[in-house]
Order: sequence, then C-alpha cells, then structure tokens
Amino acid sequence: MNIAESSSNEQVIRHLSPSSASTFRQCPRRWKFRYIDHLPDPKGVPALLGTFVHRILEELMLLSASERTNQFARNIAREIWPEIADDPDFKALLLDDEGTRAFRWQAWNLMESYFEMEDPQQVDVLAAEQRLEVDLMGVPFLGIVDRTERIENGLRVTDFKTGKAPQNRYLDDKLSQVWLYAAALKAVDQPVSEVRLMYLTGKFIDRKLDDAAVENAVNRHFLTWKSIGNCISDSRFDYKLGPLCNWCPYTDSCPQGLAEAERRYGPRF
Repeated sequence: MNIAESSSNEQVIRHLSPSSASTFRQCPRRWKFRYIDHLPDPKGVPALLGTFVHRILEELMLLSASERTNQFARNIAREIWPEIADDPDFKALLLDDEGTRAFRWQAWNLMESYFEMEDPQQVDVLAAEQRLEVDLMGVPFLGIVDRTERIENGLRVTDFKTGKAPQNRYLDDKLSQVWLYAAALKAVDQPVSEVRLMYLTGKFIDRKLDDAAVENAVNRHFLTWKSIGNCISDSRFDYKLGPLCNWCPYTDSCPQGLAEAERRYGPRF
C-alpha cells in the first residue's frame, strides 16, 4: 500500500496489495493507523522468521539448479543474517544470546523442512520474488510473487508460508492471495495453470486454475478498494472487535479495542 497526498490534501491510494487489503478487511481502523497515520507496526518473531526464511529461499531460487543444495542454503543464511540482526524490529525483540540462537534454529528448522518437502534442484524456476504492478478491474494491484515455476502443463505460482496451515474454514481466504497472483500474471502474459501454498511446517495446498475462484478474488479486491475509498472520503474508519484486539499493535490508540482485549483477557497492566 502506498498513500500520498494530492495538492488538495486529499488522501489518494496508489496501490492495493493482498496484505493491505486483508488488514482492511480485518479492521478498517487498524488499516488507518498503519497506512494513513503511519503509526509503528513492529514485527514480532513469526513475521521476522518469515522474512529471514523468505530471503534464504529467494537467493536459493536464483541459483542454478545444481547449486540449490542444503550447504548453499546454509551459506546464504550466514550471509543474510547480518541484515536480520541489524533490523530495528529484530533489535526491538531484545533477545539475549540464547534467544537469538533459538530464533536462528527455528529459521533453519523451517529450511530443513523445506528440503524434506521438495528437491529444489528439480524445480524449473521462471522467477523469484517477482514484483507485479498491474490493473485488476480498475484497481492498481501490487504484489510480490514468491516463485513462478514451469511445470508439465504450464506455469505454477508458489507462495511460501512459514506459519501453520489454516483450518478448512480459513482456506479460501488464504487461497485468495494466490488467485490474485494468477490474475496479475495473466495480465502480464504469464497465465498460470496451477497455484500452490507451500507451508514449510509440512503441507502443500495445491489447486488447478479455477477461473471462478480467480474472478471472486479479483471482485473481492475491487470491493475492498471501493470500501477504502469510501472510508477515506467519509473520514470514518470503523473498528472490528474480536480476539485479535489483544495482539493489535494499536490497541492503546483504540479505546474500543483496549476494552475488548481487557474484557477477554483481563487488565493489560
């Protein structure tokens, strides 16, 4: 998401990514705090683990097939580590030496799981961390595709996930991201035939191209875009209360969210 101010001081949305759209659907007020008010949104351990592992995988996928080995991945991890260690969000975790070692072991355990799930030397990589900026139904879409690969019947989009695989009731929401990637790739003349969510905790979720699912994802993205525009125009961003209020980084700036968190989990102080 990229927000800028026009000469009339009106907020204008330049791009809408799957992650920013998801944040808005979860809670419009949280979206406002992050993307308009620019309040800090520090990453926790899970997000930083994801960043570290994705960086390793990105560099690994850019190597020639014969070089995509466990040892090369270890070398990449060592080379990338200073970037993570110097990240202000990582420093904010205030991990001691033992905590830092545990963090690095968690990341490498995910990489070990990755090598158990597939042999990267057998993957025909077309692109890694491909940036896409396209128009989808009038919405300026922005997305970063983890990997596009050639397969027997065409192209497959693979999105790496470092968290737990979702329960079935949440699966459609997770798949909507790769359906959007499929739509964006088609817009740049790279139509895909399959999509894959690869949970490095040990699960593949594969789907053949589903035109109806792609259309639904694009329509939902459009409706989110439209809702954001209405909120900006009305200068009103409603809140959504629920268990996530307790983990929202902006709870202290949201009286309703703070009250909900304390109702569910007790006083915070």
